[in-house]
Amino acid sequence: MLKVKLFLIPSLLAADSYDSLPPETKEAVKTTQYYLVEDLRTARRFIGGWKIEGITVQDLNFQILDKKTKPEKVQELFKNIPKGENVGVISEAGCPGIADPGALAVQYAHKNNIQVKPLVGPSSILLALMASGLSGQKFAFHGYLPIKKAEKQKALKNLEKDSANLYQAQIFMETPFRNSAMLEDLCSNLNGDTKLCVAANINAEDEYIMTMTIRQWKKAKVDIHKKPCIFIIQS
Repeated sequence: MLKVKLFLIPSLLAADSYDSLPPETKEAVKTTQYYLVEDLRTARRFIGGWKIEGITVQDLNFQILDKKTKPEKVQELFKNIPKGENVGVISEAGCPGIADPGALAVQYAHKNNIQVKPLVGPSSILLALMASGLSGQKFAFHGYLPIKKAEKQKALKNLEKDSANLYQAQIFMETPFRNSAMLEDLCSNLNGDTKLCVAANINAEDEYIMTMTIRQWKKAKVDIHKKPCIFIIQS
C-alpha cells in the first residue's frame, strides 16, 4: 500500500460555494500540511474558509506551481516537502490538472511512488458541457485561443469546421476582460446556424448558461464582461 498521497483538491468556482464540494475534500485538507498551489492568495483563502478546528493557515506550507513553473523545477518543490507527508495541489479555480499546471505534480508523483488521489469537485468545463445541450459524446477542449485578431478568427473558423466534420463540441475559454470581444468575434465569423453555448459565473448566484445559434446571439444582449466564462460551439 502506498501511504503518501498527492491530493488533487478542487477549489471553488464561486465565492463561498463550499456546498459544491463533498466531505472527502475537507477530510483531505485536515490531513495535509504541504501544498503546491497556482495562486497563494486564492489557496490561503480557500483553506481558511473551511474554518477547520486545529488548522491555522499561517502554519501551513505553500509553494507556487503555476504556468511559469518548469518541469525540472517540480523536483525541487518536492524536495522541500518532508518524506511521509501528504501533498495537496490546488488550482486557482476548479479541478487541478485540467487546464492547469497541476499536471506537472501528478507526473512527478507517478514517477516517484506517490499515490495520486483525485477528489470530486466542480469543473467549469464539464459543468458547462453538461448544461449546454451539445455533444457530450465527442468533444475537445482547446484552452485559450490566440489573442491576435487574425489568428483568433482563423482558429474559430477551424474549430467550426472540425465540429462539422467530426460532430464534435469545441470547448474553449477566454480571459474574463476579453469575453465581450470574443462573443463579438464569434458572431462575426461563424455561420448563423452554428450553435454557441456561453456559460458564465458557474456556481455563482448570477450564473448564466445559454445555448443559441449564432444568428440568435447576434440579437441577444448579455453582460459577460470580467466574468469567468466557458464557450462551446457546435456546427
